[in-house]
Amino acid sequence: MTSIVAVSSFLPDTIPIARFQRRLGLSDVQLRRYQRFYGLSEVCRDPEATETELLLRAAAKLAELRGQEQRVKYVLQARTMPSPLPYPLTSLGPLQAELGLEHATAFVVSHHACASGLLAVDMAGTLLAADPDPDALALVLTGEKACTAKTQSIPDVTVMGEGTAAFLVGADRAGRDRMLGYAARTHPRFGAEFIMGDEAAKDFQDLYGAGLREVIGAALEEAGCTLDELALVLPHNVNKLSWIGVCKELRLPLERVFLDQVPYTGHCFCADPFINLQQATELGRLRPGDRYLMTSVGLGATFAAMVFEH
Repeated sequence: MTSIVAVSSFLPDTIPIARFQRRLGLSDVQLRRYQRFYGLSEVCRDPEATETELLLRAAAKLAELRGQEQRVKYVLQARTMPSPLPYPLTSLGPLQAELGLEHATAFVVSHHACASGLLAVDMAGTLLAADPDPDALALVLTGEKACTAKTQSIPDVTVMGEGTAAFLVGADRAGRDRMLGYAARTHPRFGAEFIMGDEAAKDFQDLYGAGLREVIGAALEEAGCTLDELALVLPHNVNKLSWIGVCKELRLPLERVFLDQVPYTGHCFCADPFINLQQATELGRLRPGDRYLMTSVGLGATFAAMVFEH
């Protein structure tokens, strides 16, 4: 039984998105749309920090890792973008050394773009289920630098943030959050362009609600529960307007979607659902026995959903 044993997150200081207007090429009308309709007020960024530093700040807050380093057999970094550095100059080597995890098998997962975080949970659970050590753990790291013009935003959708999350995955029932169901579906017709043109963007917009509905339904079916049984949805933080549309499509009350972080973080690549898990737990929005859903959509395009029991 794949479970999230513990989760932590790190959010850099926020910067008003108006500061990025020229860099992102936004007109005054577009900026107001982002602020008023998309609910994007600020974005968390640390221009001085490296990606390794941002990930280490999340991992440093993972108290459950301290003293358990030898139990960690696998380290997975879930990325939206392929690593910008060639092997062995990736961020995982320094991370393992700093965290005392040089003994662990480590690799990067980026096949599902922003949905790669959920893929990493499933992969970690599969590896741990096959590991002869029943106490083995996997450490998953998520979040990236928005360091180039093309990675700082998704045009007319969102602005990218630099929040990070770190979490431990186990293969027994003792974990705090047990995974009950997972579904992912890739629509490869969107994979030809890094930034979609107008026609592809319109096609993707038309698919968006139905694509999410399909994987949410599949994950719920595998989990053996219904949408009405979910206490909370922990989404990818692209913008509030998109979730208003998805909720109408699903007939899901908007207040059951945890959108608290959207105005302050922006879209933090693969880290959003796990930042939301840490924040929702801290705020008491999840009680023992509650079932909840994580979602994410990766450009390319992969739709994914995962059901947990708290």
